[in-house]
Amino acid sequence: MNSSAPSSSTGGLGSADAPLSRRNTKRPKYSRFTQQELPACKPILTPKWVISTFFLVSVVFIPIGVVALFASRDVVEIVDRYDAECIPTNFRNNTLAYIQGTEDKTCNRTLNVTKNMRQPIFVYYQLDGFYQNHRRYVRSRSDQQLRNPANQATTGPCSPEGTTPDGNPIVPCGLIAWSLFNDTYQLTHGNQQQLTINKRGISWKSDRDHKFGRNVYPRNFQNGTLIGGGRLNSSIPLSEQEDLIVWMRTAALPTFRKLYGRIEIDLQAGDVIHVTLQNRYNTYSFNGKKRLVLSTASWLGGKNDFIGIAYLTVGGLCFFLAMVFSLIYLIKPRQLGDPSYLSWNRNPGGR
Repeated sequence: MNSSAPSSSTGGLGSADAPLSRRNTKRPKYSRFTQQELPACKPILTPKWVISTFFLVSVVFIPIGVVALFASRDVVEIVDRYDAECIPTNFRNNTLAYIQGTEDKTCNRTLNVTKNMRQPIFVYYQLDGFYQNHRRYVRSRSDQQLRNPANQATTGPCSPEGTTPDGNPIVPCGLIAWSLFNDTYQLTHGNQQQLTINKRGISWKSDRDHKFGRNVYPRNFQNGTLIGGGRLNSSIPLSEQEDLIVWMRTAALPTFRKLYGRIEIDLQAGDVIHVTLQNRYNTYSFNGKKRLVLSTASWLGGKNDFIGIAYLTVGGLCFFLAMVFSLIYLIKPRQLGDPSYLSWNRNPGGR
């Protein structure tokens, strides 16, 4: 009797602990999803597959690169740097005194057209060394103020160009608007025939319709003692002042181009363009550069060889690797193993 009691007691405890241990286990419930046993495509990268893939990439990428490169080469550009040449000789050693002074800023330049340029011909200004992506500069604007005249006093983010010394709000406020580019260009060719620069539609339509209000007008703009850049017509709403809209879409890099306008006639090879510009914008205080750019466009956009070179590089590299792997496979082949021994090809029940 005594010998059977402990065994009965032990058996009872064991049977009671078994369900408890199963309830407390951290093992997940078995399923083919959690154990990654669902049907899946698991290709075997044999030499033939690898070589064929590299050949296919090269066959696709190399023609795309050639087409993109030819499209870029068809774009005709005329680039003229004028910031140094438009400084009078007696101010060459003191450029800041000239640009900040009251001297005449008129400068005449000559551009030679070397290839036929079909309309539309885009006129850009290019700045080098201007960091529009500086954090404080990018934040120095008030989008609420630009959209709604009821928010003209919302100038919090615009410091230090938010209000006038007597506390009146500046519209548009902020450093971006304050530093508006203000060089101007007049172009003639042939017998002093004026080249009209169309400045309508040079900004993004979404910016005109949604970011700049039709009932928002400039107020107290560039009325301080320190003038940063161009002035605005106080009788024209911000949604129609496209030079401002283009300027306030800040650039990501210190060298950038912004659209100034479009020439809507063809120019022929051999034409001479005379440019009368007003060299007002101060890039001399930070050793920046200014360029005037006339450019056509292709189906791919402006002149940019990077896309074509990138496609050609990747395609050429894939072709080279395909040839190397082909030679290795032909000269010194290796016997492939039996894929039936791979873990995903085994019968799960036989493990």
